[in-house]
Amino acid sequence: MKQIKVGLIGLGTVGTGVVKILKKNSSLIAQRTGCTVKISKIADLDLRRGKSLRLAKGVLTKDAQNVVNDPGIDIVVELIGGLEPARTLVLQAIKNGKHVITANKALLSEHGSELYAAASKQGVDIAFEASVAGGIPIIRSIREGFASDRIVNFYGILNGTANYILSRMTDEDANFKDVLKDAQQKGYAEADPTFDIEGTDTLHKLCILIGLGYGMNVPAKKIYTEGISKITALDIEYARELGYRIKLLAICRSADGQLDARIHPTLVPEQHMLSQVQRTFNAIFLQTADVGPTMFYGRGAGMLPTGSAVVADIMAVARDVTHGGANRVPLSLNNEKDCGLRLQPIKEIQSRYYLRFSADDRPGVLSRIAGILGRNHISISSVMQKGRTTKNGGTVSIFMITHDALESNMQKAMSQIKQLSIMRSDTMLIRIADDMLSAE
Repeated sequence: MKQIKVGLIGLGTVGTGVVKILKKNSSLIAQRTGCTVKISKIADLDLRRGKSLRLAKGVLTKDAQNVVNDPGIDIVVELIGGLEPARTLVLQAIKNGKHVITANKALLSEHGSELYAAASKQGVDIAFEASVAGGIPIIRSIREGFASDRIVNFYGILNGTANYILSRMTDEDANFKDVLKDAQQKGYAEADPTFDIEGTDTLHKLCILIGLGYGMNVPAKKIYTEGISKITALDIEYARELGYRIKLLAICRSADGQLDARIHPTLVPEQHMLSQVQRTFNAIFLQTADVGPTMFYGRGAGMLPTGSAVVADIMAVARDVTHGGANRVPLSLNNEKDCGLRLQPIKEIQSRYYLRFSADDRPGVLSRIAGILGRNHISISSVMQKGRTTKNGGTVSIFMITHDALESNMQKAMSQIKQLSIMRSDTMLIRIADDMLSAE
């Protein structure tokens, strides 16, 4: 039986999971691939990480060059994250004729086009199932399962930390800061949670999905991104009263030559399946022209779920190498013009909006706010006041739901309302995804 040698760069949480799965399931892997998979070398700056894994002598090294330049290694697995030295190491591995597997969403988001072109030129595979939604096989499904179909739209909950925070705020009437602190203590959030709560992690994943789904290279900086740090318990409560849950969504919709791609907190109807995605779980609701709606749900992170996705890629590449099918699904990205799609600026979208104002509690406040909205062609669907701080004046929270409005008009109105002397804090604006129900 042919032996496929693997070199691993990075022995952190995911890397450790990969080693454990390869060892535990070695017989099953051989049965399903027709070859044996051997870990030949592992590079990590902290060699103490490998002590509990009972690795053979000579497997561990501090120098990643020993992995990418080893002539006996067939597959290089990059799990160190970040842009450099990951990019240089991956390109060197490809240049040396090695197949590459990575879970590095930031690297693929920023340099995917370059890496795919290099792999195609060299005739090797680059696989990255673990880069989006952990153990959920969304990459393979889009790349191969829907290869003959046209993706109409998808909505994704792609960050477990943000979803954990919003879920607990919803279920426990807790505030953002308290839940975040608890999430950090439990290991669900990093000491610096910015990438998760401000949408950067979700952004990297959305760029990858757009590339696969539409063959389009979209720079991350061109996609509107907004996080969840300003969401309050009041927003959660009022959304629930209206029949919605707030989720951090990655949204991508194509129509009439336009691609609407954005990331922001969104009011999702309670009847929709995405509303039921709780805690650290991820999900992608996807609609294609021929198949229609499909839903992918599962654990989006963790040692074994993500490690399982990496091992699945190792098995797929090992099978291709063994049976002569390498680079059978080449990847390439094009610019907007060559794709026949135009990335739609956020100012051009149409949406219903949830608005929360904090203003002086006195006569005429509501009419002044409504007047500005009306002059900017924004129609109010419903309005409610609550949260008065004193019985004789003070501040009051005003909640509104609008009819469909143009984003550029809404931003003009928000700017004008902000200048009013009666306002006591910035307005909270959350977009509503009512169209999701019609897609089912």
